[in-house]
Amino acid sequence: MSNVKFMSGENIPLEMHKVRMVQKINLLPVEERLKAMQESGFNTFLLKNRDVYLDMLTDSGVNAMSENQYAAMMQADDSYAGSETFYRLEAVLQDIFGMKYFLPAHQGRACENILSNVFVTPGSTALMNFHFTTTKSHITRLGGKVEEIISDQGLNIQSDLPFKGDIDIKKLNEAIGRLGKSQISFVRIEAGTNLIGGQPVSMGNINKVSQICRKEGIPLIFDASLLADNLYFIKTRDEKYKDVEIKEIIREIASLVDIVYFSARKLGCARGGAILVSDDEMFNKMRELIPLYEGFLTYGGMSVREMEAMAVGLRETLDMNVISQTPIFVEALSNELIEKGVPVVTPSGGLGCHLNASEFCSHIPQEQYQAGALAVAVFIASGVRGMERGTMSEQRNEDGSEQLSDMELLRLAMPKRVFTLSQVKYTADRIAWLYKNRHLIGGLEFVEEPKVLRFFFGRLQAIGDWPEQLAKQFRQDFGDSL
Repeated sequence: MSNVKFMSGENIPLEMHKVRMVQKINLLPVEERLKAMQESGFNTFLLKNRDVYLDMLTDSGVNAMSENQYAAMMQADDSYAGSETFYRLEAVLQDIFGMKYFLPAHQGRACENILSNVFVTPGSTALMNFHFTTTKSHITRLGGKVEEIISDQGLNIQSDLPFKGDIDIKKLNEAIGRLGKSQISFVRIEAGTNLIGGQPVSMGNINKVSQICRKEGIPLIFDASLLADNLYFIKTRDEKYKDVEIKEIIREIASLVDIVYFSARKLGCARGGAILVSDDEMFNKMRELIPLYEGFLTYGGMSVREMEAMAVGLRETLDMNVISQTPIFVEALSNELIEKGVPVVTPSGGLGCHLNASEFCSHIPQEQYQAGALAVAVFIASGVRGMERGTMSEQRNEDGSEQLSDMELLRLAMPKRVFTLSQVKYTADRIAWLYKNRHLIGGLEFVEEPKVLRFFFGRLQAIGDWPEQLAKQFRQDFGDSL
């Protein structure tokens, strides 16, 4: 399932799969990596994949699918309305989550659009453990606000707290009293809290939040996109659930919330998205928006082949050998870096290893995008593409000033069943070299800055010639090595 102890005493993560199909990747010389980064406007999202060695930008839509998922795609029913594929997927979702209705959408942010259009009104506030970028954008686009009520300990980068994604119950009660329940659009719990390092939420916390929301009549929405990782941590970090079946844990979570939604690009290792609900009134409000924004009710903008793959992938999520793969390899990379003195988020979470850019690049002002600069430097040093999760990922304040992020993180995502242990060790080695040469890293500034989701397609430039100096130092230290 997870780590295996070798005769040396070392615990090594074990791949619970074998490779049967491969895809060629390239490791460019450092000079070409520098050129690629310059041409991409110092934004890792704008890099061409042919220039990337290890793509750790995200786990969204890039997890490896199983042989059974590919086989299932061949039985897809292409009917526009009433497809048998839809009903097969619906049956799987109802069996796993125990919720009455399933609304399809083409991906997670499409689900967020539907939910925001139904529940968000101008001036209302959505309370959540932590925001996600697209979630917040959909809410603010409609005149709503986001308030984060995560426990203060959740924002401690280095910690031994097993469930750092938990909502602070005192903050929740205070916000309800201050805002009034009529001004709260919903409470949202995000499993495997993305922007603070893939940190899980405990079952006990979900239960407490549920009791408060039901007492106050406030909708409770659960973002299950990173549920697989969260399930692993509930099984391994909460003694009460050690011997509980995975499906029972999912059913318990679903019974405590009003709506579950997720991106199947993450949960299920396929494509698409889903909204699950049991309340008739909520379902009817959302149902009328699916044909308007997504497609007919039995495909919702998804390819039926992807729907078949999703159904199988969700079934496979009930297997501990599947859901363990990302967390144990994230832990392996984190431990390698910790041994080399590199600052990372602890305890290691799901989704990916998160470098603490505020410490790694403490000599760079936060306004010059510490995490973004570190993403550039890591690519130049290794060919590894990560994702900035810091101030660049925030929206500017209404007066144009920067909304400085609570954390400056560089996420190195670990898609399921994609990378080998040698690639993990290579990544750790190059980042360790970079940490020793961190004084060479400088800041960034925007030259093309979109107003919304600027981190996706904004272009930046380096402040000074530090990327060139970094590449030069790499060549001096590694010689002909890539």
